[in-house]
Amino acid sequence: MRDVLTSYFWSGDAIRSRSVSDIVLSGTLDLPVPPARVLADWDRETSSRMVLEPGDVEVMRLARTQMRWPDYTRCVRAMSEWTGALGLPGVLASSDIALMACRGARYHHDGAQYGGAAFCNLFLSEDKGLDVHFPGTGHRIPLTRGTALIFDTGQPHGVIQRGSSGFDAADFALDQDCTQIFLTWELPVEDIRVARALNVDFDIDIAPSTRLQADEEQVCVNGEPAIVCPESGRWCRVE
Repeated sequence: MRDVLTSYFWSGDAIRSRSVSDIVLSGTLDLPVPPARVLADWDRETSSRMVLEPGDVEVMRLARTQMRWPDYTRCVRAMSEWTGALGLPGVLASSDIALMACRGARYHHDGAQYGGAAFCNLFLSEDKGLDVHFPGTGHRIPLTRGTALIFDTGQPHGVIQRGSSGFDAADFALDQDCTQIFLTWELPVEDIRVARALNVDFDIDIAPSTRLQADEEQVCVNGEPAIVCPESGRWCRVE
């Protein structure tokens, strides 16, 4: 029997509850290859300014990439066309965007910080033998240049080596080229178009006692607070 996940998130000045979607929308878009100078910028930033460790996911400087990559707008336009075809026209234009880097990613959920959002990601790096894995839903999607994703922030996910069954820091040694660069948008899950695309229900009463006590964003599993095992992606009860 599948676990029932409930996200508690800030809606204005109040905590609201919603279901956590098990839908993962994905596609592969035709993107231009980033120029050598942009690739060099990314490599310099991830190896010098931030020094990505295995499992880290960090924010990059977007403005420099926008300035030095003339085809950047083509990437955004391709993503806008893809999301529009999914019934989400105009959603990207009104959503926050960031440039991110990861060296793999330990299993986690983002419902404690972004419970009111769905993530929309567009990967810009070449295929480096990595997959994004959603252990709770079974989705496992190869990461290549042009991989596009929309998923619920409350759904556990990680970036792991293709063929592996979980996250292992040893798979991301510093002498290996396994850094992925991607754009991410925060789509407001209360937008009726986003909620419909992910089949999200609001103000649910899975565990009324938890709802009444909730004063921060969190994800509960079968009515109880839980955390995600960073290596396996399984939910664990909070002791």
